Amino acid sequence: MPSLPPVIFEDDTLVAFAKPAGLAIAPNPRDRAQASLHELVRGKFGAGISGVHRIDDEASGVVVYAKTKPALDFLSGQFQAKTVAAVFQVITVGAPAADAGTLEFVLKEDEAAPGRMCVVKKHGQAAVTAFQVRARFGRFASLECRPRTSRRHQIRIHLATAGAPILNDLVYGDDTPLLLSGLKRGYKGRADERPLIARLALHAEALTVTHPVTRAPLTLVAPLPKDFAVALKYLEKFSK
Repeated sequence: MPSLPPVIFEDDTLVAFAKPAGLAIAPNPRDRAQASLHELVRGKFGAGISGVHRIDDEASGVVVYAKTKPALDFLSGQFQAKTVAAVFQVITVGAPAADAGTLEFVLKEDEAAPGRMCVVKKHGQAAVTAFQVRARFGRFASLECRPRTSRRHQIRIHLATAGAPILNDLVYGDDTPLLLSGLKRGYKGRADERPLIARLALHAEALTVTHPVTRAPLTLVAPLPKDFAVALKYLEKFSK
């Protein structure tokens, strides 16, 4: 059983964690042996604690839990009202043509592939993602995304539809690896080279909510994981 992720904020009403990539949010009924964040959090704080929102299991970053029912209602209401400000950092294969803009596509679950979303013209849910290109690195790019709605896989399918799928997104992208040998001229490393980052390059960097008691803005920040930071370091060093 993995350990509880690092706590980035805690008080009497809520607690926020820096979830690592690959840790499932909720238990998998088809795999009882798989650990989940819900189980780890309730093991520490008791059954009365509740998740306020979700991020993809494959992603890393900020996840918030409410310790009380009033806090849960207040925080959940902000997500429903779309007043929460979320910032995601991603590495993409390719990049949108513009340095900044807004992606608007209607999404619905793909009936042919349960759990996967698809873009439709109607009879779906409106989804909006603002993006800004932080840096371009040849075949790759670093982007900041600010979703204005909260749909399943929203950022992933928006960027893929725009021609810039997230690195290591095998659902909406491809298996293009980020290898040091592909960046560094004269690479003389291992023959069995490993990718600089081997998981979905999607990180929930920051979340700003209104605190349920003080009613003041509260910004929660999850530090960039080591693998993500290493990937950006080498992209910046060898892609100039």
